[in-house]
Amino acid sequence: MLVGISPLLSPDLLSTLYRMGHGDEIVLADAHFPGDSMNSHVLRADGLKIVPLLNAILPLFVLDKSFENPLTMMSPSPGDSIDAQIEKAYLQTIRMIWPDAPEINKIERHPFYDRAKRAFVVVMSGDTAPYANIILRKGVTPLQ
Repeated sequence: MLVGISPLLSPDLLSTLYRMGHGDEIVLADAHFPGDSMNSHVLRADGLKIVPLLNAILPLFVLDKSFENPLTMMSPSPGDSIDAQIEKAYLQTIRMIWPDAPEINKIERHPFYDRAKRAFVVVMSGDTAPYANIILRKGVTPLQ
């Protein structure tokens, strides 16, 4: 355990966040997401929901201000619905840490999958809410 670091961050996830460079993306995926089919770098966060993961990750992670959409979720497929409270909870959590964060961009399933394939890592959560996946794009860490 480390002081000031959430115990929700496994050593592998903490190391991965450290190794990510600006412009790299992390997918926080729901339990239904085909993570291993999308990306060769998959970390497990079974039992954890995405909001607590956001709370743990974002104090250590600068969002990319040079990119128009550093926050991206998957749009529901035609005929499906999405719980609007998921996006609201994500944005509320994100803005507690990064108050000037932009709105969350939404893209269709297959473009989301394409981004997931190129992401630095996919973190498989235990979140069972449909369409709970979110991509975070890392920015430049400011000098201390």
